[in-house]
Amino acid sequence: MIKINLLPYREKEKKENLARQVTIIAGLFVLFLLCLAWGYFYMFSQVKDLEEKLADSQKTLKVLEAKVGDLEKFKKEKADLQLKLGVIGTLEENRLLPVKTLDDLSMLVPQQNIWLTKITQVNDSLKLEGVGRDNIVAADFMKTIEKFDPIQSVDLVSSKKLVIADLTFQQFIFSCKMKKGF
Repeated sequence: MIKINLLPYREKEKKENLARQVTIIAGLFVLFLLCLAWGYFYMFSQVKDLEEKLADSQKTLKVLEAKVGDLEKFKKEKADLQLKLGVIGTLEENRLLPVKTLDDLSMLVPQQNIWLTKITQVNDSLKLEGVGRDNIVAADFMKTIEKFDPIQSVDLVSSKKLVIADLTFQQFIFSCKMKKGF
């Protein structure tokens, strides 16, 4: 005998299957919405943290820029002081050089024969004015000065006779070019 089941069990399974699928889809949709909400709040908190870090960084940058400005000012002041110390050092080194040069020059003047009346120095030019017993003594003094280490060259500017108390002397003016560094 053939049995025929007249109960609609297949339709019931279809309805149950459809209800299960709708429930799964609705659950997945709710889960998707929850994930979106979580992602939104996570990104919102990340943006807020980054904005706070940016504000802190900008404050730190302003403080550092002020320090760098001070540092640049101090570097400039240091360079100025180094320059001044260099000038002071050079002046200190060369302080006694003119005194020594004039002392050495005075040792070259023959006693009782030459009398220097005026010495003028302008930059690297030295002008000697004086009186000698005669032309030969003045010429010998000029040759002696030419051999003096700080002097590069000597030129006779003028030489003329001078009478003082019935004595005849030779008045002279020498122009000397000094070597660099003296």
